[in-house]
Amino acid sequence: MAKKIIYFLCTGNSCRSQMAEGFGKYYLGNDYLVLSAGIERHGVNPLAVQVMGEVGIDISDQTSKLIDRNILAHADLVVTLCSDAEKRCPVTPPQVRREHWPFPDPAEVSGSPAEKLAAFRTVRDGIQDRVSQLAQSRND
Repeated sequence: MAKKIIYFLCTGNSCRSQMAEGFGKYYLGNDYLVLSAGIERHGVNPLAVQVMGEVGIDISDQTSKLIDRNILAHADLVVTLCSDAEKRCPVTPPQVRREHWPFPDPAEVSGSPAEKLAAFRTVRDGIQDRVSQLAQSRND
C-alpha cells in the first residue's frame, strides 16, 4: 500500500512549511510521505532550523523546493500555511483535501535578535500543535 502524501505549502518554503514538514515527519512517522514546497524558493531560514533543534527535530538537511504539480495532484492532504500560498497555490483535483492554517511569517518580524527568535518559537509552537492534532486525528 502506498503511503499517503501530506504536502505543506507556503510562499518561500523557508520557515513555516519547513517546520510543518519536520513535525509531520516526527508525528506521522512512516505511515505518510510528508513534504513541503513553496510558490518560490527562499532557502531554509537558519532561525527555523535553530528553533526546531530546540525541540529535538533536525531540519538542517531539508531544502527549499518549488511546488511540484505531480505531487500536488496526488497528495491526500495539502496544507497552506500563509494566505499568499492559499491564494496562489495551483488548483488541485477534487479528491485532494485542502486545509489552510494561517500563521504569520516569523521572518517578517523586525526587532532585536531575541524578538525575532521569540516570533519563530511562537509560530513553531503553533505549527507543532496543529500537526500533533492532525496526527492524533489520523490515529483515532
